[in-house]
Amino acid sequence: MSTIEVMPARLTREETEDLRQAVACLEAQSFAQRLTDAIGRPAGILSRTVPESTRRAVARASETALRGASKLALSTIDLKASAKASNRSHKVAAAVSGAFGGAFGLAALIVELPISTTILLRSIAEIAREEGEDLNAPNAAFACVEVFALGGKQEEGAIESSYFAARAALAKSVSDCARFVAEHGLGAHSMPVAARLISQIAARFGVIVSEKLVAQAAPILGAIGGATVNAVFADHFQTLARGHFIVRRLEREHGPRLVAFEYQRLRGEWMRERSEGRRASS
Repeated sequence: MSTIEVMPARLTREETEDLRQAVACLEAQSFAQRLTDAIGRPAGILSRTVPESTRRAVARASETALRGASKLALSTIDLKASAKASNRSHKVAAAVSGAFGGAFGLAALIVELPISTTILLRSIAEIAREEGEDLNAPNAAFACVEVFALGGKQEEGAIESSYFAARAALAKSVSDCARFVAEHGLGAHSMPVAARLISQIAARFGVIVSEKLVAQAAPILGAIGGATVNAVFADHFQTLARGHFIVRRLEREHGPRLVAFEYQRLRGEWMRERSEGRRASS
């Protein structure tokens, strides 16, 4: 009896280019690197000198900001709109709130961070919608909040992507939250299962918030510098969101295993090209 071999599905050329874009969005630069390029100061290094008491305050503020933003931003976005994500207007709004933070320093954290986080989450949700997400679905809404846990520091030469590592660490909590909300409604945001997810995300988000605040608190920056820092902050998460929701769109079409395999292959190509570029310029 003859057998028929079924060839595994493959990404189209256009989808491969989309995934290549996602790799560039998710792997290219950390927030600290973006800040260094924008303001010429190594905020990532300076943030490691932040006192422990300030770190705890940042962690609490980050968690509070995420809780408030997740309730407000996702409940007010127009789920049926088809317009492109308005990245520029959200970036400008974030810059304005950053000017306030730059003018008043760390004391403005409790006011400025919830505002900028809500602005950013709306922007992330618009990007998600543009990439085909149904924001009425609980897992899509939580995937928007998940973006704040992505883009952590990538060890040079690391074999596995920090993007997939972050998603794997959050996978169970995201799944539990989505299932609970599907069964009990949006009131689940206040339930322990959602609180656990927000806490996990806030722990990662707080690292970037610390870098942001150190840069904004620098005396030479002030209000104008604070606006610049928040514009970089917005651009960083908008870029991560674009990559994240391209990956999710392709996963819906082809399944997570194929997309993860192709992502790692393209990431390997991207890392080799970057390494060759560095050697050529040195």
